[in-house]
Amino acid sequence: MSIYKRGEVYWYKFMWKGELVRESTKQGNDKVARQMEAAHRTSLAKGEVGIRDKKKAPSLADFAEKQFLPWAESTFAAKCKTWLYYRNGVRRLKAFGPLATILLDDPRLAEKVSGYTVQRQSKGLEVSSINRELQVLRRLLHLALEWGFLEHAPKIKMLPGEHHREFVLLPEEEASVVRHK
Repeated sequence: MSIYKRGEVYWYKFMWKGELVRESTKQGNDKVARQMEAAHRTSLAKGEVGIRDKKKAPSLADFAEKQFLPWAESTFAAKCKTWLYYRNGVRRLKAFGPLATILLDDPRLAEKVSGYTVQRQSKGLEVSSINRELQVLRRLLHLALEWGFLEHAPKIKMLPGEHHREFVLLPEEEASVVRHK
């Protein structure tokens, strides 16, 4: 029995006749997850089901419009800026045709992402702006993985050289903060 937890739900993973079977139980209870894995193994052994067909992977643009953005809108309804962050990130990703039309499970996805970053850099964008768009893509791909559209999410690397802000607390400001606690 091989169950593991991803976020709040348990998944199971095992090999059956040389094929990897990996599915979410959509359960937060480990005992129920073990029972679901056992039931799936039993049904395979009895020949009731074959290896389940994986979902056909949609294009990045289709998944973004039909799955990702509705999720972001419902999840972040109270956080308007977060919703706008995701919507604008998706808009920028979809504007790059080779990336928008590629299927999520296409092995050339990483190559298209590289092309996207080069194109955005050629337009004079800062590294931090491009990295925010890549973070939206990374989140989109991880949700596609979680929802069963992908077997594994490709690794999306952030560009190096991003400038980070630092805030230095002055001694008098520190005393003020300590007093108010």
